[in-house]
Amino acid sequence: MFVAIEGAFQNLWEYLNSAEVVSAFFNNRFYTILAVIMLMRAKYAVYGNMWLCALVNFAGTFLHELMHFVVGWVLNAQPINFVVLPKKSLLGGYVMGSVSFRNISFYNAFPTAMAPLLLLPLSFYLNRYMLPYIPYSIWGYGLYILLQSIIIENAIPSGADIKIALSSWLGLALYSVLIIALLLML
Repeated sequence: MFVAIEGAFQNLWEYLNSAEVVSAFFNNRFYTILAVIMLMRAKYAVYGNMWLCALVNFAGTFLHELMHFVVGWVLNAQPINFVVLPKKSLLGGYVMGSVSFRNISFYNAFPTAMAPLLLLPLSFYLNRYMLPYIPYSIWGYGLYILLQSIIIENAIPSGADIKIALSSWLGLALYSVLIIALLLML
């Protein structure tokens, strides 16, 4: 009986990795959207346990907080604390990570708070230049979806990030003018 089950799994595995099936997954946006939604549902299913939630979110939290740290360091916000371990929030839920700064001011608050958006060009680069090197299999497709989901989800600034970005009207005006000028030059 064990041999029959093993043979059935082997046949299923070979079918899932056949050129027709893999091609259907790689070339159909419906399957991509379905895979992302299933991944997010599985992720949210662990949110009842703080440590399991932290384990599932560790890579993305690390990338998100690293962006804050690096941009803050470059712009002299003087990072003093880098945390990727979860803690309970006073408002309920969890805070997955944080970076504290000693010198947040008008010129560095906005870019430091919005730094995770820099993960979007990384995601674009992976999609454009690395996708052809991912193994053409169901596992390769799953790995690609997982990696892109982690990067893109954690590129979105949190509510606390937005609050810090909007904390200085002078900085907000400065970066609004810079962003508009850059867009006009394109």
